[in-house]
Amino acid sequence: MRACWPAILTLCAALALPAQAAPKVQLNGMLGARAALLLIDGEPRTLQVGASALGVTLIALEDGRAVVELEGRRQTLALGAAPARVVRAASAPRQIVMPAGHGGHYTTAGTINGHLTQFLLDTGATSVAISQVEADRMGLRYQQGRRIVTHTANGAVPAYALELSSVRIADVEVRNVAAIVIPSQMPYVLLGNSFLDRFQMRRENDVMTLELRY
Repeated sequence: MRACWPAILTLCAALALPAQAAPKVQLNGMLGARAALLLIDGEPRTLQVGASALGVTLIALEDGRAVVELEGRRQTLALGAAPARVVRAASAPRQIVMPAGHGGHYTTAGTINGHLTQFLLDTGATSVAISQVEADRMGLRYQQGRRIVTHTANGAVPAYALELSSVRIADVEVRNVAAIVIPSQMPYVLLGNSFLDRFQMRRENDVMTLELRY
């Protein structure tokens, strides 16, 4: 029985330790399109996309923003913004919370196939809709998709239908999402029903909450 005491004491000591605080991460500089200077709890680290330091992984880097990940939880950082805590996920996240912006529209940053972009929630759009300019910037191979005709506010326009491997907002990722690429100029990617149908939508005051169904 005595031999068990050291192990029991060690276990009790471990349980008594406080939970490790989530690190503060700041995007302090960009070295081209493939590397960034991050401050992780005040310690400068230069990371290539896909590399890790102090438990933080650099996922993507575009247009003055970086996506970092810690233990399955992702966060978007803006160049020069104040340090942000990347909180470890206790379980798989299932909610997206979007406060209303100017004009009552719901917009948010996210990624398509790992590329940063800006979304506008649009319950009137059948699919996720992307302009050709934005699709080209993200390197989407939409020309290999099916040619279709879609109807917009400006009438019928030619489009390409394709499937996106990943659409991710905050920590919630949806795979295999139907989308179209259209020639119209748009400041946002329209977050249509091919994405929204996988969520239960709830609006309270000026906040839209999307709860993942499956």
